[in-house]
Amino acid sequence: MSGQPNFGVLLERYFTQRLMQQRRASAHTIASYRDTFKMLLQFARKRLHKAPSALGLEDVDAPLVAAFLDD
Repeated sequence: MSGQPNFGVLLERYFTQRLMQQRRASAHTIASYRDTFKMLLQFARKRLHKAPSALGLEDVDAPLVAAFLDD
């Protein structure tokens, strides 16, 4: 095990600490981000054949994000 948190843990922290606590983002902003990340995770599942809970930060790289945006 690498000792680094998986992507899911980092994503949860981003929503709770960054968007909600630090930025005090509106419910609409949070919902928009949530929906976009949901689509990204579904795309990653199809592309990488990994469950979202199994994704590491290294899995969500620039080529994956670029392919997602092109899709």
